[in-house]
Amino acid sequence: MTKHPFPFLKLLSAIPFLLAFNACFAGEVTVYAAASLTNVLGELAKSYETSHDVKIKFSFAASGALAKLIEAGAPADLFISADTKWMDYLEGKGKIDRGSRKNLVGNSLVLIAPKGKGFPVRFEKDFDFSNAFKGKLCTGQTESVPVGVYAKEALSKLGWWDSMKDRVVGTDDVRAALDLVGRRECIGIVYLTDAKISNVVESIAVFPGDLHTPIVYPAALVTQSSDAKAFFDYLKGSSKLFVKYGFKEVK
Repeated sequence: MTKHPFPFLKLLSAIPFLLAFNACFAGEVTVYAAASLTNVLGELAKSYETSHDVKIKFSFAASGALAKLIEAGAPADLFISADTKWMDYLEGKGKIDRGSRKNLVGNSLVLIAPKGKGFPVRFEKDFDFSNAFKGKLCTGQTESVPVGVYAKEALSKLGWWDSMKDRVVGTDDVRAALDLVGRRECIGIVYLTDAKISNVVESIAVFPGDLHTPIVYPAALVTQSSDAKAFFDYLKGSSKLFVKYGFKEVK
């Protein structure tokens, strides 16, 4: 048998094939998650991938938009919603593993303003909120995006909704609302965790929890992927990092 005149070149020529061969054995998990989880899940996935032969892929958006995609057959392995409504919706359609469902973390609702544009506020019915500031109020779409639904609940319970509804700008997800506030186009209602990651907005006040439905993030498997199950278990054991980002532990 004739020897290859440059053995190292023969080895180099084989590397692309070897990489492709190895890639076939690397696991992959596709996670559909609420936009407010973008930063914390990104950090958790990066840490997980360093010690597991698995690639974690994300689709971040409003929970309702993601739920509709999963209903239509989008290739998700794990779904994490920012409210129970959309998880209930998928459960009713038989699109999730009901037995795997778990409330992963909680959150708080906060009123924010562009940095330097904060103002005093009292979460009481006699407070004249509509005259406390000028301009628009940005949050998620109040009929479908969880943060907007929570915001409308709180404003309604305070008796502020009717005087504010024509000034509310509903966005596709909470990060879009945060971005508009950061661009100094409005004040906003977002999650505490979103306010914490921005250096161009300021938190005015956190809404009392009794003004809206408790904010919880239910998670559930969509497929029976063993890699997805393992990553889900990892998330359930990562409460310290979630708390670092401003989320709350739930029972």
